[in-house]
Amino acid sequence: MLRIDNLVKTFDGERRRRRALSSGAEERVFAVNDIGFKVEEGELFTLLGPSGCGKTTTLRSIAGLESPDSGTIEVGDRVFFSGAAGRKTVNVPANERGLGMVFQSYAIWPHMSVFDNVAFPLQVKKRRERPGKREIAERVMRVLETMELGSYADRQATKLSGGQQQRLALARALVMEPPLLLLDEPLSNLDAKLRESLRYELKRLQRELGITSVYVTHDQTEALVLSTSIAVMRSGKVVQLGRPREIYENPNCKFVAEFIGTSNFIAGNVVAKDGERYSVGTEDGQLLVDSAADLPVGADVIVSIRPEAVEVSTSSRAGAVPNEWTGTVLTRAFLGEAVDHVVKVGTHEIRARGNPSVSIEQGTSIYLRLDPSKLALVPVG
Repeated sequence: MLRIDNLVKTFDGERRRRRALSSGAEERVFAVNDIGFKVEEGELFTLLGPSGCGKTTTLRSIAGLESPDSGTIEVGDRVFFSGAAGRKTVNVPANERGLGMVFQSYAIWPHMSVFDNVAFPLQVKKRRERPGKREIAERVMRVLETMELGSYADRQATKLSGGQQQRLALARALVMEPPLLLLDEPLSNLDAKLRESLRYELKRLQRELGITSVYVTHDQTEALVLSTSIAVMRSGKVVQLGRPREIYENPNCKFVAEFIGTSNFIAGNVVAKDGERYSVGTEDGQLLVDSAADLPVGADVIVSIRPEAVEVSTSSRAGAVPNEWTGTVLTRAFLGEAVDHVVKVGTHEIRARGNPSVSIEQGTSIYLRLDPSKLALVPVG
């Protein structure tokens, strides 16, 4: 559906001269640096990363709001952009791409009613492409009903709540029946409870309507909840691409493991390998880890341990289970749906997250059990 190859984008203000080079060559700072990915029809594909990683620039390049330096952008059988450095062979204007876009700000027209806001994109189409008044009315009401805004059609747009205004912005994009919907952090201006509610509403709508979508966010939870696939970005590059569960459970580098959720990190090196089971030596003992990574004996690694993968107990099962370590509870925190324990194990402090019914006092000696299948092996570097 969407295909991007070798996309590069720099900005004139971000080219700096390397003083250290006698040649005076320019060092280019890339907003997007040679990225590529495919989005299949019906997918919700998320670009996830910290501020300044290039995710919004990528989205704006797809929309036609930014002109890349080089690369290709194709939607279906149409080429929207194609060119090499300094030479653009194709660059379709944004208003001719026919894509829907929802911005971080609602960008609704305050002087119009809800109905008129949604109808406007159809009314300003070229005469030969513009639907008749009856068809416009039918399409507008159909999408308003889908967004549960049908009863507000005659209301001024500014008299809607924040969540309703965001759904209105989405309705305005959907009424165009675009081949691709682009969403730039559309929920970031909402309060936490409403944001969580609209995540599931947006996911339901996307699945039911089968809309192919590209979604930009820096919110890891939002990406995990909504996405079919995720591209994690850093410094203008895609560092990992995969399904949400795959990225969460098997990060390919420390940056991804840190950025997606919370992890404990234990440095070590591979001392033995048997198929996909690795034996990793650490300062505080040996760990067995199941991993599909292809790493040689002697390799420096980091074992990434999610807090929910750590089991705590006041009794030992030594010999019956692998990876049992002893430690002392430093502190605990009640989170409502879970309890966090921070446990001192040798030189490490390990966070464990478990059932709220299990709460162990500070200073108690306990046992930690780490299931090898729930640990991730991350290569150093």
